[in-house]
Amino acid sequence: QVQLVESGGGLVQAGGSLRLSCAASGRTFSSYTMGWFRQGPGKERDFVAVITWSGRRTYYADSVKGRFTISRDNAKNTVYLQMNSLKPEDTDVYYCAADGPFLGERNSFNPNDYDYWGQGTQVTVSS
Repeated sequence: QVQLVESGGGLVQAGGSLRLSCAASGRTFSSYTMGWFRQGPGKERDFVAVITWSGRRTYYADSVKGRFTISRDNAKNTVYLQMNSLKPEDTDVYYCAADGPFLGERNSFNPNDYDYWGQGTQVTVSS
């Protein structure tokens, strides 16, 4: 079992930055692929970024590439999402998710592949 708790959301002006954190419980955090997704009212949950268990591989949605950076600290059981140059269209509830455990590097862009989810944190970008 993995429990996830997101933090770091808030209100920011366009062009600003936020860093989301996702703290995980469980001794095998380092074996999990970790993803960030976002969802607006009445919309589907969309892929934002993913990082494999080692941190060596990261992938991003085209809409955030070059602006967002996903990272992880396995010693702290935490995954981060650094969001720069924020736009109003980035406004959503952001969720972290865990998929695994895996022995090898694996990534997924499909939210249905993820077994564990946090409660979400609201990000609002004003114009």
